[in-house]
Amino acid sequence: MYVRIGRYLNEDDPEDFKRGIDIVIHPYDTWSMDYTLALIIVPMLKQLKETKHGAPLVDTEDVPEHLRPSEEDLHKYKTNGATDANFFRRWDYVLDEMIWAFEQIAEDDNDDQFYDHSECEGIDDFEESVKKLKVDRDGLDAHHERIKTGTRLFGKYYRSLWD
Repeated sequence: MYVRIGRYLNEDDPEDFKRGIDIVIHPYDTWSMDYTLALIIVPMLKQLKETKHGAPLVDTEDVPEHLRPSEEDLHKYKTNGATDANFFRRWDYVLDEMIWAFEQIAEDDNDDQFYDHSECEGIDDFEESVKKLKVDRDGLDAHHERIKTGTRLFGKYYRSLWD
């Protein structure tokens, strides 16, 4: 893959307000496209978090209880746009969940911690070694669910990824 997205060419002329863009995709880039995109998404999300100048309205169901606004806070926001003390923290939470999820996707061995191969060592028979493999199923399921949540939030707030 080769990607070059340059600066806007002429910010003063609306007719010429375009960017120089070159993108080349190779067949191996789509072999595991989730991994390839995660390599790009993680640094972009991290930069956005560091340089953002605002935040979108985050739905209360997308954050833990301690970050949720009260009914009064929601009323003030809907009435006059007033933000509560956790308004920007909610967006940071959502960004952190997205970053974590895509970091996991970009890390090939992100779920190795849930597998115990200690009783499989020295066993040449594949089926026998699989029987001896210990899996922390609850931990693995929770890990995958958090990745799923982070990618869901990425899709839900995709149009809010602005600075």
